[in-house]
Amino acid sequence: MICNLCPRRCGAARTEDAGGGFCGMPLGPVVARAGLHHWEEPCISGSRGSGAVFFSGCVLGCVFCQNGKISRERWGKTITAARLREIFEELVAQGAHNINLVSPTPYALAIREALAEPLPVPVVWNTGGYERVETLRAMEGRVQVWLPDLKYAGAGLAARYSGAADYFEAAAAAIREMFRQTGPWVMEDGLLKRGVIIRHLLLPGALDNAKAVMDWVAETFRPGEVLFSLMAQYTPQPGAEGLLRRRVTGAEYRAALAYMENVGITGGYCQDLSSARAEYTPDFDLTGVE
Repeated sequence: MICNLCPRRCGAARTEDAGGGFCGMPLGPVVARAGLHHWEEPCISGSRGSGAVFFSGCVLGCVFCQNGKISRERWGKTITAARLREIFEELVAQGAHNINLVSPTPYALAIREALAEPLPVPVVWNTGGYERVETLRAMEGRVQVWLPDLKYAGAGLAARYSGAADYFEAAAAAIREMFRQTGPWVMEDGLLKRGVIIRHLLLPGALDNAKAVMDWVAETFRPGEVLFSLMAQYTPQPGAEGLLRRRVTGAEYRAALAYMENVGITGGYCQDLSSARAEYTPDFDLTGVE
């Protein structure tokens, strides 16, 4: 297949077993872990956990990625769409509140096949936000909860930290499409059944970027339409340079929280600074895959 699934539209020739293009991944899903995950937002994790399927490879190149083993090193096991469906059903049988597809974009075609028959729980598309609207439209009816990042509100940091100067334009269009598909969020018994949660990871020294992201959310959506999750879990990675060598300060996070309130974003979540701990990253050891 000549692949144009993500905004890079690199036209790589990807086959079931051979990868290419920016992500470097084959068409067949490559999965590093599948299991109950308890570290998402409360309306996703609930009491029993989210059925998280961690896919390998990524359409972004974030220098601060905490999942580098699978995003950059592309570690995992190639499976079929039929096996992927079995994994979904196994997670549901374990009590998962939902099926949480983490970094799924390179495998949109196989995921669409695996979701041809509805599941008894919502499907969550957990993404860095760098998506093509056309790819998302092909998933309509198969995804009930969209969980995109909105990392940047301009080209400078997006190019420097993620290798995607066009990130904001792509992510903004993608989030609008996600909302078109779901409409305002729907919660039942504290669990999100349908809707959009926009995540923003506060980066050290990037308070102005966070404010610009929140400005866009507040200007684009009315209260009660989308949820917003301000994240404080940034952890310096090996080889980090410049401001990324340090954690977010208490003053930066308090200022971001205050701004979130000032622009009228009231529906959503705020992480505690104690979330910036490496042990919250799961082990990528093929649990639930083989």
